[in-house]
Amino acid sequence: MAPQHSMVSVDQLAQFKRALPFALSFALIPLAWLTAFVGGWSVILLPLLTWYLFSVIDSIAGLNLENADTSATDDDLFWYRIIPIAWMPAQFFTVFGLAWYVPQAAHLGGWEKALIFLGIGVMTGTIGINYSHELMHQKNKLERWWADILLAMVLYSHFRSEHLLVHHRYVATPRDPVTAFYNEGFHRFYPRVLKQSLKSSFRAEKEMLARKDKPWTSSSNPFFRYWSLQGGFLILALILGGWVGLGLFLIQAGVAIWQLELVNYIEHYGLTRKHLGEGKYEHVQPRHSWNAAHRASNWLLINLQRHSDHHYKPDRRFPVLQTYGKADAPQLPFGYPIMTMVAMMPWVWRRVMNPRVRKWREMYYPEITDWTPYNKGLTPYPR
Repeated sequence: MAPQHSMVSVDQLAQFKRALPFALSFALIPLAWLTAFVGGWSVILLPLLTWYLFSVIDSIAGLNLENADTSATDDDLFWYRIIPIAWMPAQFFTVFGLAWYVPQAAHLGGWEKALIFLGIGVMTGTIGINYSHELMHQKNKLERWWADILLAMVLYSHFRSEHLLVHHRYVATPRDPVTAFYNEGFHRFYPRVLKQSLKSSFRAEKEMLARKDKPWTSSSNPFFRYWSLQGGFLILALILGGWVGLGLFLIQAGVAIWQLELVNYIEHYGLTRKHLGEGKYEHVQPRHSWNAAHRASNWLLINLQRHSDHHYKPDRRFPVLQTYGKADAPQLPFGYPIMTMVAMMPWVWRRVMNPRVRKWREMYYPEITDWTPYNKGLTPYPR
């Protein structure tokens, strides 16, 4: 159970001013256009503000240990719900508007153009994919379609299948590609997860269709929608910006995917569910995800850092995700913006995180004396 933190009532939660800080991400849209219009040193502003500014604000704003009343309805959460919905068209017109404008901008050099779209990739990866994650968990068809469009804009549509059918079911077991092993550096994790997540997501959809006596070539296989949307966006970038526009679009997508997998890397690093024998594992608990209660980065990431509760109750919308104390879930020393930067330096990452993993093991699983099978993913695949 989540600890008894101060409670935000439904009436408080329904207020516009409560939702407003979670819309801070929209300030990145005009900033993206500004970098293209101005050029020069401004092209570094998007990654600079996304990675560093929110880390500075975290140090000032501190932690948010409040929990919202989980009885809040979708009507109560109206102002929160429109944030990820409104982001999709804003991102669409920014990505493709700049794919048209930047290639023909005479005041921009080649490196400036590339750096502008690197910054856009930081935005679409940090915000766009995160918002698609919120939307894909909903039952509303519009929200799920918006999730698919956001993912197609970064050429990573299979993430929806992988996340819903593989990650949530098999997290913290060898069958989940995005659970990083203990002592596995990001430079090894990244190429592994790119290959394995694509295969596992396609296999999961194929197996689901087989249970309905349908072949993988069935029109209900979402991969056909994924490929159509991605192909359509590649063609659109080519039409709008020519080969330069297409190349810039690909830079944006590559950076966005890298941002996503950096977050995946830190969310479950070294955390494993106990194997109970014969391919059975304990149920997913709050202790199987890393958490961060840092206020500003949770505004930016719409409470993604309350990750334990997301796995515990995947259908909860982000405003009512609960925070956990140290006794219930492991805590990161900093918010995701800083932790993703640390993850790019494996020697620093191990120094920061490995002692925390060992302490977590001593706390929850003192009876396990040999962690070698868990460290190398050698425990049996879950049934």
